[in-house]
Amino acid sequence: MASSSTIPLCTTTTPSSSSSFFAKPSQLFLQGRNKQSFKVSCNANNTGEHDKNLDGVDRRNVLLGLGGLYGAANLAPLTATASPIPAPDLKSCSRAQINFPEDPPVPYSCCPPKPDDMDCVPYYKFPPMTKHIRPPAHAVDEEYIEKYQLATSNMRGLDTNPNDPRGFKQQANIHCAYCNGAYMIDGKKLQVHESWLFFPFHRWYLYFYERILGSLIDDPTFRLPYWNWDHPKGMRLPPMFDVPGSSLYDERRNPHVRNGTIIDLGFFGEETKTTQLQTMTNNLTLMYRQMITNAPCPLLFFGKPYRLGSDIDPGAGTIENIPHTPVHIWTGTVATPKGEQPIDGVRSYGEDMGNFYSAGLDPVFFCHHGNVDRMWNEWKAIGGKRRDLADKDWLNSEFFFYDENRNPWRVKVRDCLDSKKMGYDYAPMPTPWRNFKPKKTTSGKVPTGSLPPASKVFPLAKMDRAISFSINRPASSRTPQDKNEQEEMLTFNNVKHDKLEYIRFDVFLNTDKTVNEDHELHKAEFGGSYTSLPHVHADHNSCAKGVSFQLAITELLEDIGLEDEETIAVTMVPKKGGEFVSIECVEIKLEDC
Repeated sequence: MASSSTIPLCTTTTPSSSSSFFAKPSQLFLQGRNKQSFKVSCNANNTGEHDKNLDGVDRRNVLLGLGGLYGAANLAPLTATASPIPAPDLKSCSRAQINFPEDPPVPYSCCPPKPDDMDCVPYYKFPPMTKHIRPPAHAVDEEYIEKYQLATSNMRGLDTNPNDPRGFKQQANIHCAYCNGAYMIDGKKLQVHESWLFFPFHRWYLYFYERILGSLIDDPTFRLPYWNWDHPKGMRLPPMFDVPGSSLYDERRNPHVRNGTIIDLGFFGEETKTTQLQTMTNNLTLMYRQMITNAPCPLLFFGKPYRLGSDIDPGAGTIENIPHTPVHIWTGTVATPKGEQPIDGVRSYGEDMGNFYSAGLDPVFFCHHGNVDRMWNEWKAIGGKRRDLADKDWLNSEFFFYDENRNPWRVKVRDCLDSKKMGYDYAPMPTPWRNFKPKKTTSGKVPTGSLPPASKVFPLAKMDRAISFSINRPASSRTPQDKNEQEEMLTFNNVKHDKLEYIRFDVFLNTDKTVNEDHELHKAEFGGSYTSLPHVHADHNSCAKGVSFQLAITELLEDIGLEDEETIAVTMVPKKGGEFVSIECVEIKLEDC
């Protein structure tokens, strides 16, 4: 029997033959072991003993993680509890919340029009189509721009009928409903950010948006452009979006995005006084860290598991963290700080791009997420253990969308793993960040004897200044085989902060507290950054729970020359909102990918 907050199951039907866009979905047979990363206490020993409290992980996953005698082949008779996130039932949709509990809700309904038969929404199947290419936005010609402007203008024209799900505002409302607490699943708010749902949700979202645009200009070959911010030539707002009066223009943007300003992929609300060359260098460094160093394992890239019945925001993947979130903040208006009165009497919540509820109202949102989606393809192409997740709860999670013919559909994650089978690919562009490994800037090991051990620094009540500490490693002088089998993770446990504030702090290894005074990130000692965009949290409790933040440091230790050291120095540098951040403890763990 269907849950009261999920769409009931019904017989699958085929999309209307009048549509000429789609291809039949392929059957995906994914093999492999479903490995689960267990939470380990900072007090655990280095023998690999786990907490006995496995946070509700079912017995099958525990045994699969052990391998050997209890491998997958030996577990076939066992029944595992399936907990994928289902598509939301539209009957559960209510008013979305902008940000703060004391603030009014979103001033309009973000809920989609209700289908004629709400009790039976079928699964989507791809009708016949051919593959076409999404171009880099900075390199398109005038003919493409005119076509894109016309399609967007026609979509805006559909807003005269508020019940047309293809309208520009209704399409923007999709993001609002899924991301600002409008939907309830199993009695809890649904959120598609800060978890492994981030990439597949936005891929499906852009897929239907793109098809609607194409249908409105009678061009099934039309494909969205991507904002190529990972290449120096694309590190500016694409010019086609900066033409006042155009259907691609949005007045609610930060003025600093205009006039060819170089984007800061680590932006968190405050301008950094550096040269254009330094900003571009920092951007490429961030891309290298987020795509290569810190994402050798699938869950580090996609985000932490989010299953039915679990809390939202379990933890973002590397690319969602940076550069996805900073691009949103850099583009949107300057948000009025919490507790302060707006100068002109109109409070800004970062609209449009800087807030989940309004991000889709800026056409550049879809261009931005085109490149985010491209990073999924680029990441898998790097190789190693970089591959799609095989967890059935991820593969069978579902979303709800309308197509270009106003037909409602349910879609599954498992059907969006290959963009080519969805009818699109990306025009190839150079990826200079692949070979942009930062250089070592320190000579030798920073003395750790004068630094307080992590056990004396944590728990940390607030990060109101740069903090350095020493920390022991679980193993030193690891062999290449050891490194291939397990990744060394610097793990910040139970990171809590005000979910209604902009948050960023940087992490460095083998440095002191003055490490980031020059704002330069192109150094081997830079490990990565933690970020968070203000958003609605479960039950409107802005500090309801903590998350685990992990940095893969195997490569860093090699580059800095600390592989044989038993103790290393770590420095945390708050960049934004550090006074709202608390951390229970920090440890280094060895984990399977």
